Amino acid sequence: MYSSSLADPPAIREPLHAPVAHVVRGGVIEGIHYGSVAVLNPEGRVAFQLGDIEAAFYPRSALKPVQAVAMVRMGLPLDGDLLSLAAASHSGEEIHLAGTRRILELAGVTEDDLRNVPDLPYDPVVRDAWIRDGRGPSRLAQNCSGKHAAMLYTCRLNGWSLEDYLDPGHPLQKGIAEIVEDLTGQHVAQVTVDGCGAPLFSVSLHGLARAAARITTAAPGTPEAKVADAMRDHAEMASGSGRDVAALMRAVPGLLAKDGFEGVQVAALPDGRAIAVKIADGANRARIPVSAAALALAGVHPTLLTPFAGEPLLGGGHPVGQLQPVRALDPFTARD
Repeated sequence: MYSSSLADPPAIREPLHAPVAHVVRGGVIEGIHYGSVAVLNPEGRVAFQLGDIEAAFYPRSALKPVQAVAMVRMGLPLDGDLLSLAAASHSGEEIHLAGTRRILELAGVTEDDLRNVPDLPYDPVVRDAWIRDGRGPSRLAQNCSGKHAAMLYTCRLNGWSLEDYLDPGHPLQKGIAEIVEDLTGQHVAQVTVDGCGAPLFSVSLHGLARAAARITTAAPGTPEAKVADAMRDHAEMASGSGRDVAALMRAVPGLLAKDGFEGVQVAALPDGRAIAVKIADGANRARIPVSAAALALAGVHPTLLTPFAGEPLLGGGHPVGQLQPVRALDPFTARD
C-alpha cells in the first residue's frame, strides 16, 4: 500500500488553496475561508482533494501522534492515559497537570527541566480560574507539557543529555525527524521551531494524512497501534474534556483525530481511510465543519457528524446563518 522509499520533499511555494467554506448570513455569502483538503481511501490513494495537498506546510500539533510514535520506538514505556498525554495539546485541566507530573516523576526530573514556553492553560474556563487564583504562566500549564515531559523521559532512558533536548541536532530530535519521514513517506522540506520551542517539520497535507493512516492501520502491539489506542481510549487526555477533537473521536467509532494551530486537522480510521485539512487563514471556526465534511466524503455516516456542522451565526441573538462547507465537499454532490 505504501512505498518503502521516500519521496522528494514537498515544494516550498505559495499554496494554491481553494474555497473550502462559506460564511452565510441571511442567505448571502458574507465571507469565504480558503484551504486545502485531502481524503485517502483504504488503499492509501487520494480519493478526493481540494486546494493544494502537495505544497510544503507545517502541521503544527497535528504532528504530535507521529512524534509520540517516534518516542515509543525509542523506548518510551508509557501507555494508556499517559501516552495519550504525550501526544496531546491539552487544555490545562488538573488531569493534564497531574499526568504530566507523573511522567516527570517517572523520568526522575522536575518541571524545571522542561524547556517548553511558559503559558496559561488553553481552556478558557480553566484559564480564567487560574488567573483568579493569582497564578501566572507556567511550563506545566502550557498545552505541550505532556509531550515535553515524554521527551525528557525518552532522553533519560537512552542516556541522552536533557538540557538541549530541543536542539534539532539532538539524538531525540534526529530520531523524531526520521520517523516523520518514515510515516509521511517523504523527506522533510524545512525545519523550524514550533510555538512550544520544539522542532517543527514541514511536510505536505497528503503526507500528514498518509502518516495518520499508517498509524491507525499498524499491527496490534506496534508503537503506532499503542499511540492510536491510547489517544482513542483517552481522548480527553489528548485534548480536553470539552474539546471538539475529543468529541469527534468519541462520536466516530475507531477514529483517531488530532488538531493543530493555524487551522490544521488530521483524522484516520482503522481501515486506512484518512483526511487532512488546512484552513489557509488559520481560522479555528472552519476547521471542524470542513473536517466533518471531509470525513463524510471518506464514508463516515453523516448522522455521526451532525454535531460538528458548525456553530450558527447570530443576529440580534438569534440564528441567521451558518458556516457551510463548499458544495465540492458535499458527500453527495461531490460524487455526481
